[in-house]
Amino acid sequence: MLTFKQLEAVYWIVRLGGFSQAAQKLHTTQSAVSKRIQEIEALLQHPLFDRSQRSARLTGTGEEVFVMAEHLLAEREDHMRRLLKGEAQERHLRIGVTEVTAMTWLPRFVDRIHGQHPKVIIDPEVDSGVRLRDKLLASEIDLMIAADTFRDDRFKVTPVGKLRLQWMCRPGVVPQGRRPFKVQLLQSYRILTQGPQSGTGVLFQDWFKSHGLTSADLVVSNSLVALIGLTVSGFGISYLPPAAVQPMVDQGLLEVLDVKPALPDAAYAAAIRRDQSSSLMSSIVQLAKETCDFSRLYQVAASGRPRKGRAG
Repeated sequence: MLTFKQLEAVYWIVRLGGFSQAAQKLHTTQSAVSKRIQEIEALLQHPLFDRSQRSARLTGTGEEVFVMAEHLLAEREDHMRRLLKGEAQERHLRIGVTEVTAMTWLPRFVDRIHGQHPKVIIDPEVDSGVRLRDKLLASEIDLMIAADTFRDDRFKVTPVGKLRLQWMCRPGVVPQGRRPFKVQLLQSYRILTQGPQSGTGVLFQDWFKSHGLTSADLVVSNSLVALIGLTVSGFGISYLPPAAVQPMVDQGLLEVLDVKPALPDAAYAAAIRRDQSSSLMSSIVQLAKETCDFSRLYQVAASGRPRKGRAG
């Protein structure tokens, strides 16, 4: 199969009148240019240049290859020009995120994508980590951003940030709750937790077991909003992202428990299918790394302008 490097060699030899001139144009050596021509000749089993002449004169086969090279290189140049000018075809990008991302930095992330890729239309979808993983495997979404606990060899995974988690309860549920609270005491209370479909649920289960703890009184919900509501009601204690509940802490509806040792941060990652890797997806993942910020609720997009897209 012919390559663009080989076609460029033919094109510039003819246009500039020689192998050495083509090598200088292509920033390579004359021997490298000669090798590319020899590769084409071996593939086609015909010479491209009449070597009995001092100048680089094409044979009949060489003429055909030159016309093809001229056409394909011009077409490639046209495609690049349209891409650089933003004239590329619109593309829908399906991004799967968890609740906490949707509640914090998703608006800024979408805005930054549109800033760099104005022809990309974002279709966000909010779901649990395990469901996002299954949707990514089924090509129902193009990108997953979730806690890094659902790895698969078919995914290309890039760390983007960390989510801080703190134990919290309604004031009075735990006496003198703000004082150091030994982890073993958690077994004395009803624990509100996300389940195995959630990355933070898996993180909690592993952490809990690592301290030799068991609890018969677990209430499981994969909805962060439901866990916040149950915790505010005094139904139990839970680990929550501070940014999502800071207004409730400020209003005295929740208090932070100083549990020792603390629950580790949840590492978040962006995942795409390896067979769908592209320069566009690499750019989107890099934007996720630069934008990821779980410290504030509903972060306003920098542009402040409405964009095209759909809510999932």
